[in-house]
Amino acid sequence: MIGKRGPRTRSAEREVLPASGTGPPSRPSGVRLTSTSMPVRRTKRGADRTPLEGSWDVVICGASFAGLTVARELAGSGARVLVLDRYEIGERQTSACGAPTEWLENMGAADSIRQTFDELDFHTPHTDTVMKLPWSFSTFDYPQLCALLWAQCGDAVFETAKVEGLRGERPAPGSSLSRDHIFELETDRGVVSAPLMVDCLGWRRVLGADGYQPPDGPLSRGLEVHPGGRGDRMELWIERGVVPAGYGWSFPAEDELRVGVGSFDPRFHVKKPTVELAERLELPPEGYQGNWIPHRLREATEGGVFFCGDSAGHCLPLTAEGIRTAFYFSIAAGRELRRVVDGRADRATALRRYAAFNARHRWQFEWMLRVQKLIPRVPPRLLAPALRGLSSDAFVKWSFNHYLNVAHPSFALEGANGASANDEPGAGKEQGDSEEPVDRDLSLT
Repeated sequence: MIGKRGPRTRSAEREVLPASGTGPPSRPSGVRLTSTSMPVRRTKRGADRTPLEGSWDVVICGASFAGLTVARELAGSGARVLVLDRYEIGERQTSACGAPTEWLENMGAADSIRQTFDELDFHTPHTDTVMKLPWSFSTFDYPQLCALLWAQCGDAVFETAKVEGLRGERPAPGSSLSRDHIFELETDRGVVSAPLMVDCLGWRRVLGADGYQPPDGPLSRGLEVHPGGRGDRMELWIERGVVPAGYGWSFPAEDELRVGVGSFDPRFHVKKPTVELAERLELPPEGYQGNWIPHRLREATEGGVFFCGDSAGHCLPLTAEGIRTAFYFSIAAGRELRRVVDGRADRATALRRYAAFNARHRWQFEWMLRVQKLIPRVPPRLLAPALRGLSSDAFVKWSFNHYLNVAHPSFALEGANGASANDEPGAGKEQGDSEEPVDRDLSLT
C-alpha cells in the first residue's frame, strides 16, 4: 500500500519548458493573421479569435502524444507543417501519464519523468500480489513532456483552433483520391488546406465518416483524481466492489498521487467508485480528470486521411495503455509522410503502407480484447489463485516482454532523423513500392 517506503524518483528540474504559443506565433507566408496580436488565452472562441487561413504541405489535427510525434518525424524535412489544437500544447492532460521508461527516454523526454517503478502491486478481495517487472514504468509531467516533444518538431507551426471537419464530399469506400487532391479543413478560425492531412484528435475521429457515440461505441470510461502526496508503489485493484468490469489504480508522480477507476463497460459511471477508492486510501478526491478510452483497433486510413492515436483505436485493450502505442503508430505514420515530402513515395503509396502496418497489429489488439471480455466472467474466488500463478518470475518476464513487443521502444530509434529504418528493402514489395515497412510483430505464443 501507499507509504511503505520513501519515493523512488527520477531527478529532474521542475521547471516546465514553455509551450509554443506563449509568444508571437511563427508562420510561413501561407498563413495570414489579420490581427497583430492574439488574445491572452488563444483558446477563446467567437469574436476574440483572429482569422487563420493558408496552404501547407501537412496539417496535423491534435497536439498531444500522437500529433506531436507525427510532427517530430517531419522535423528537418523542409515540409511546411501546421499543427492545430483547440488547447495550448500541454494544456489539457487526459490520462494518468505513465509509460515504459525506455519509451520516454527514446523519445527524448526523460526530463519529464517524475517517478519510476519496477514492481506492480495487484489487489483482489482475496490476495495481494507483487509482480517484479522485467522493464520499468514511469509517470511523467504532461506539460513538460509535450514541451520536450514540441522542441523536437523543427519549423512546424502551432496554432490554436477548433477543427470542425473537412470540406467537400468524402471519397466513396474503396475509391482513391485524385493525385492532385488538396484537402480543405474547416476550423473555427477559417479554412486551411494541405495535400496531407492527419487526424490525432482522439476517439471522436473528427475527420472520419463514422465517429463513436458513447456509451454505444467500443469505449471504456476512465476517471481519476490528483490529490497531493507521495507514494512508492504502483498499484492496481481488480475488485468487483471497485468496478464490475475494469480496475482501479494508484500511480504516484513525485508530489501527487493519480488515483482512478476505469470501466470496460461505458454504461457504468465511475465517479462514485473513484471517490470511494480515494477515500479508502485516505486521500481527498480533488483534481478530477477523465476521458473515454477506445478499446478496439480501427482503420488507420480513410478517405485519404491518416489517423493516429485514439482516433485509430491505438489504445491497448485490457490495460487501456495508449501513450506508447500513440508514439509507436504516429512514428510509423510520420515516416510514411516524410517519404512523401522527400519525394520517395506518393500519397497513395504512403496511405497503403501505413494501413498495412496498422493491420498487421490487429490480431494482437483483438487477442487482448478477448481477454478483456473474459476477465469479468472469472469468479472472484478464482482471481486470487490465478494471480498467484501468473506472478511467477518466469511468467511475468515472458508475458510482460511480449506485451512490450506489441509496440517496442526501440522503434523510436530506428529511422531517426529521417532515415528509413522503418523500411526493409525487398520485403513484400507491391507494384510501385520500393520498400515495405517493418515492425516488431513478435509472436505471443
